Amino acid sequence: MMKNLSLGVVLLGLCLACGEERKRINEVEMDSSQDSTAFAEEKPKVQFYQIEQEAAYPDAILELYSPLGNQVFNPGEIPFEFNIKNYPFGEVGDTSFRLYTILNGGDPVGFRTPIFQQDLQEGSYRVLAYLVDENGISLKNFGNYVDRDFQVGDSRPFPYSAEPYLGLNLPRSNQEFESSEPIVVDFLVVGGDMKLDGLLVQVELGALSYEVDHMAPIQIENMEPGDYLLQVKLLRQDGRELEGPFSSVTKRILVR
Repeated sequence: MMKNLSLGVVLLGLCLACGEERKRINEVEMDSSQDSTAFAEEKPKVQFYQIEQEAAYPDAILELYSPLGNQVFNPGEIPFEFNIKNYPFGEVGDTSFRLYTILNGGDPVGFRTPIFQQDLQEGSYRVLAYLVDENGISLKNFGNYVDRDFQVGDSRPFPYSAEPYLGLNLPRSNQEFESSEPIVVDFLVVGGDMKLDGLLVQVELGALSYEVDHMAPIQIENMEPGDYLLQVKLLRQDGRELEGPFSSVTKRILVR
């Protein structure tokens, strides 16, 4: 499965590079190593940049009928029911996943039907559901995604918070990349506007750090082979971290 996912990301990188309507923004170059030998070999610098492109399916609407807000379920199979409008979902012959859910900041899970069940144990849950385009990049217009809190068993709701939070579509935990392909970081900022609310997204990969104030996919090129922790954080523009439980996401990735 991870090999197929890696291949998909390679194709995604090629599509992003070739599309005329797509352009690089917020480009930054960094040295990946403090080793003087590495400098002597004139290894290519790591490049961070965002891909700016016309929004796909800007009128797509994703509605969540179940669970209801703070609905309580018995442990076991929990019903999820969505309604999808203005979007080509479930077309004949399309075997790709176009609807994804993230539970409590974990890895996304894809679905091919708007009605399904998930086996959940006792606890408090926040589901973030969203649609993706043909390249697997999350749609980012208002209405393209929806979130909801609910409980399973004898658990308490999350404390109320009006703070925005993160949803990380790409990469996935333990995803493997070839050193010749870009690492794609695709995120959603939910419950806030990055510009109006003065928010930054900070990406830390190894010793490297990159910040943006715009919700668009990030690509990272020329990382040396290695095992890395990728941290994506939602910050105020003064550098303060937000206090919510889902304001940061950490994934382990491998570059070969």
